[in-house]
Amino acid sequence: MHRLPDGRLPERSETNAPSGAAQDALTAQTGTPSPAVTPSNPSSRSDTTANDLFDSVLKYTTELFRGTREILRESYIPSRLPHREHQIRQVAEVLAPALQGTLPSNLLIYGKIGTGKTAVVAQVRNDIQRRTDLSSLLTFVTVNCGNIDTPYSLLQTIGNAFASKETDRIPTGWSLDRVQVAMRNLMDARGGMTILILDEIDRLVARSGDGVLYTLSQLNTELDKARMAIIGISNDLKFTNSLDARVRSRLNEEKILFPPYDATQLQDILRDRAREVFREGVIDAGVIERCAAYAALENGDARRALALLRLAAEMAERDRAKRITSDHVVKAKSRLEQDLIIDCCRTLPPHCKVLLYAILQAFERRRTGVLTGDVYDGYTRLSQRLGLQPLHARSISNYLSELESLGLIRATIVSRGRGGRTREIVVDVPISETIPALEDDPLLASLAKPRGRNQMLLTNFDNPSRAAPPF
Repeated sequence: MHRLPDGRLPERSETNAPSGAAQDALTAQTGTPSPAVTPSNPSSRSDTTANDLFDSVLKYTTELFRGTREILRESYIPSRLPHREHQIRQVAEVLAPALQGTLPSNLLIYGKIGTGKTAVVAQVRNDIQRRTDLSSLLTFVTVNCGNIDTPYSLLQTIGNAFASKETDRIPTGWSLDRVQVAMRNLMDARGGMTILILDEIDRLVARSGDGVLYTLSQLNTELDKARMAIIGISNDLKFTNSLDARVRSRLNEEKILFPPYDATQLQDILRDRAREVFREGVIDAGVIERCAAYAALENGDARRALALLRLAAEMAERDRAKRITSDHVVKAKSRLEQDLIIDCCRTLPPHCKVLLYAILQAFERRRTGVLTGDVYDGYTRLSQRLGLQPLHARSISNYLSELESLGLIRATIVSRGRGGRTREIVVDVPISETIPALEDDPLLASLAKPRGRNQMLLTNFDNPSRAAPPF
């Protein structure tokens, strides 16, 4: 081989690669084609493929939807709410005095998730605001207490709803008393009647106590030109039991209870939405009924039914199917349950995440119910390993009740003879999905361990009809 004057071998470059004629000659002599030249950008082909795939998704025209799919989301307020006519009338009757210049009663609306509470109040508000002869008489301020962390944030949000200029807005950093004074001044500057809608009011009380509700309930004694009535919306039927007697007496002026929907009512709701959003003839027989049946088994949650139908349609769309079938509903149910578990795990308090992780570990090892004492021991070990100060047993007992109310576990009282009674805990979620969801949290990431691909993890959620295997 030819060497350079200094003895080095010459570097190979693209310019030294054989030309087309030279390559043909080399192939004829050796019978083996010369190596192909490596492209300067080896990833260009994969990039092109990825772009082609993305373009094909964007260019695909669905044959299922004819209207915006937002119609199937809980944020959409339809013009008609089937099977809630009575409740709409009740809310309107409570607010009617305000339209005549009289302060209406405060109102508490109770009901489980997905029973139409927020939608009914929103529809009454929208109906009033559409009528120009009534809209000037009332100011509606809606606050989702699930997004409000402190009394400061709540009073600031209410006050800023009345700020007509940016300079009038209440900034962050003031004292709570100053914020309260500024809120009153802004309300008096607007004047008139205000309806304050506190959605998920029970979550506000759970986070911040009832002090801010007491402040709001006596606000009318401190306002000069304005008046305010409160509509509280709660999923917890017993949340007022923990309120101060003074707050409870001022808020509990009117109550409306929203019953859960049954399967037939859910079918009517889904059919109304389906007529608005889907093309004619794209839904197989039984799809609406199956979505309604699944949701009816879960406390008659209309949100759940709508989410199932929307996700089933999206599954069909991804399959390039021309019809939505019952199989798509089954896939949607599985996907929705997985997403709910992951979202729920992400929002748990830190010690509650550690506790759930300890329960899942113990249940994974034993494949049967776990006693609270063993759970607390496991929680304590994990907390110390993570550098956390373990909570007392009473706090952990409260967290167990919270996990049970979320449907992640089930706890039953068992007798141990002279040892007294304790709770036996059974996991109600698939371990194979819940543990990775928890390990994605930075707090628990150090506990993650590799798992075999074919590892089978059994819970009564995965197969509730089978008894747990022995140790």
